[in-house]
Amino acid sequence: MGIRQDTTKKGTTVTNKYQKNTRKTSTRPGLAVPDAVTIAMGEIADDMREGLLALAVGAGLQVMGSLMEADVAAACGPRGKHDPERTAVRHGSERGSVTLGGRRVGVDRPRMRATGGGGEVPVPAYELFSSSEILGRMAMGKMLGGLSSRRYRVGLEPVGEKVERAASATSKSAVSRRFVAMTETALAELLAAPLGQLDLVALMIDGVHFGQHLCVVALGIGIDGTKHPLGLVEGSTENTTVVTDLLTDLRERGLDTTRPILVGIDGGKALHAGIVAVFDHPVIQRCQAHKCRNVADKLPDDLAKTVTKKMRAAYHAPTAIIAEAQLEALARELEHTHPGAAGSLREGLAETLTVLRLGVPPTLMGVTGPTA
Repeated sequence: MGIRQDTTKKGTTVTNKYQKNTRKTSTRPGLAVPDAVTIAMGEIADDMREGLLALAVGAGLQVMGSLMEADVAAACGPRGKHDPERTAVRHGSERGSVTLGGRRVGVDRPRMRATGGGGEVPVPAYELFSSSEILGRMAMGKMLGGLSSRRYRVGLEPVGEKVERAASATSKSAVSRRFVAMTETALAELLAAPLGQLDLVALMIDGVHFGQHLCVVALGIGIDGTKHPLGLVEGSTENTTVVTDLLTDLRERGLDTTRPILVGIDGGKALHAGIVAVFDHPVIQRCQAHKCRNVADKLPDDLAKTVTKKMRAAYHAPTAIIAEAQLEALARELEHTHPGAAGSLREGLAETLTVLRLGVPPTLMGVTGPTA
């Protein structure tokens, strides 16, 4: 907006004049936007000492007031003049609140009623600025970034002492409620998102602990390397029904299960059975890290470190044939003294070498394989 400094009046005033009689333009349905607004710098002069952001907040609140008045003028006509085309009449004002910098800040909002004795008419600008959705997104973003609800206020931008004193909705309980609401919404959107447009080359499935709960999570990897959260279900990776239900849901949401796809799993029998039941041509890669841990759990600590080192070296062999020979030789060394470890090593051995057999470059092993 074109702003000039008016030096003819006492004090500092930034003025941008507009014709109130002209119908306002709009950038969205129902929202009237004046061509220009007037900002009284004297009212926000104290904010200058608190920094540019606080000054901008003070100016923004004045602009918001002008936008709300423009909405009222668009519906009710110019103040003090009869407008035969008006659709509403002014109905005073009341206290309300808007979202500002992760807070709720009190403002005076104008009210309108429909002509002919109708009900309340919303003010589009107020409806826009008072939406609490942005608070929920901010709370979720900050908490996912490691900021607890107890310290939420510390992470907010400075908006000036005057605005800060009037702010609300930053208590631990309020932030927690918004976080819960937004995560529920995000989860519902995730579990309903269509998957038909995804071009996946790999799928990773595993059980993830959330507090006292265990969820089976499916993560897809696209042809461009992008990772796509696909879905989750509460249950165990040892439950074939749970796994099958998860994968069937992915198919019903449009995921192509007819093409060959690399699937990384931890070795659970239920995961294996569910994948084979739903996908026509799965190429299964057993997690090498899980296999190392499973074998090590059956050995004394000192021997476990040596065996784990040999297994990792085999997994980095130039070819799958060499790796399989090295792992089989290691199993023969263990079978007389630690038969349980030898059996664990041989179980599903071929599927731990799938990425080697496919010739996946080492730079992609951490992306497409389950060894990361």
